Amino acid sequence: MDEVSQKPTVEEIAKALPAKFPCVQVTKTGVRRVHAKVPREHIFAVCKYIHDNLTFEHCSIVMGIDYIDHMSTVYILTNYYTGVAIELTVDIPADDLHVDSVTPIWEGANWHERETWELFGIVFDNHPKLERLLTPKTYEFFPFRKSYKLRGWE
Repeated sequence: MDEVSQKPTVEEIAKALPAKFPCVQVTKTGVRRVHAKVPREHIFAVCKYIHDNLTFEHCSIVMGIDYIDHMSTVYILTNYYTGVAIELTVDIPADDLHVDSVTPIWEGANWHERETWELFGIVFDNHPKLERLLTPKTYEFFPFRKSYKLRGWE
């Protein structure tokens, strides 16, 4: 492993991520938690490193956030051996809602990414089956976007 123990601590992770990827910004740390911002063009490589070198075997959450002028995806990755979680945030411009899928790294991310695409319209490039789970296939809108207006509501 790249100068990191087999059971990495929060401090080791907070040093290792920006050392390996200078574009990653660790924004804060806490008890068993590391928060970091990742440029979208690096999310796959960063996640692959976290999985392969820091032994984070579970992608607990992939979710979207609509900030009106841009969207974000948030990934919560878990290491069962240490109880440490890494929260990665990726900003995505409103006019290009694409980010790489992490499903090839963690197969469990498949459903999270599908749900995020379905509700927010964030496209996960290289996803094996990006299709609707919850809403009818005929829907042409994304109900969790702030721009979506419920019928009959002003």
